[in-house]
Amino acid sequence: MLEFYPQVKAVHIAAVLASGGLFLLRGLLLQPGLASAPGRLAMAAPVRYLSYGLDSVLLTAALMLATMLPAAMFANGWLTAKLLLLPVYVVLGSFALRRGRTRATRRACFVVALAVFGCMLAIARSHHPLGPVHMLTGA
Repeated sequence: MLEFYPQVKAVHIAAVLASGGLFLLRGLLLQPGLASAPGRLAMAAPVRYLSYGLDSVLLTAALMLATMLPAAMFANGWLTAKLLLLPVYVVLGSFALRRGRTRATRRACFVVALAVFGCMLAIARSHHPLGPVHMLTGA
């Protein structure tokens, strides 16, 4: 199965970018000041199902990569840090798109969810648990 690692990794990266891009688009469409029609589009069933599909592909590829990688991959902490941030991102995203009771709460959760997503990308890119800090300082 290891011979498929590059392809599975490419699918995983593409799914990460597509899922994050769709979250960004949906979050922007729901922000106040935009017409109500785009807001309805952001929460329309086909868009939600596309999000579910992308996230399913992302999770499947992640689980496949985890089975291909040696257990030592978890030793340096970057993968663990990324996995610990994942539920934070999911919960914030949920509050940003639907569960936040006020516009201010939804907007704050949206901004913080994007920051967490960016941190996860930096961790994955740098293969270091401090991700953005490591990329900025080289430490």
